[in-house]
Amino acid sequence: MKTIMFGAVTVAAVVAGMGAVMAGAAPIDGKAAKALLFAPVKAEVAVSPTVDLPKDQATALEMVGAQQLYYGAIAISPDEGLMSEATVAAANYHDTDAASAVALAECNAKKTGKSDCVVAALIRPEGWEARDLQLSSDATAAVKTLKGGTLAISAETGAWGVGADEASAVADCMAKNDKTKACIVVIAQ
Repeated sequence: MKTIMFGAVTVAAVVAGMGAVMAGAAPIDGKAAKALLFAPVKAEVAVSPTVDLPKDQATALEMVGAQQLYYGAIAISPDEGLMSEATVAAANYHDTDAASAVALAECNAKKTGKSDCVVAALIRPEGWEARDLQLSSDATAAVKTLKGGTLAISAETGAWGVGADEASAVADCMAKNDKTKACIVVIAQ
């Protein structure tokens, strides 16, 4: 877990590993994976139009979100607002669905208001569009330098691992996060 400052409030940012849209699909090779992935550098933030934030808070949310690793989500307690201890950013997942689930769970555990938390913003790669393979920023960086070998991911936690073969990649992935229940191979050379 990584902690960042957001104005006068601490925002807990769950920084796990990575994830992918391909869960259950056959692994692809490294060349095909590299063609599908975004650059692992810049993130863009999509603030939810259904969350009623003042303009200055929406701008602050965009600024903080853009400094996180993609894929991510920021959840807030509607009763407490953005500047609350319940505000949580989950970042560096393989997709925004997994990041949203973690951010919402953490926010709901911290909130003091009655209303359930909501996702106020999604963090995606700059120029995001739906693709057949999505990996966290860190896993994407690893793939860009992967020469041979195999990459396994945990869709729930964002964990990922590499190895010479499927068994060693899965073992590396499982060892990186104690909350990981399963890792699947998404890239095999």
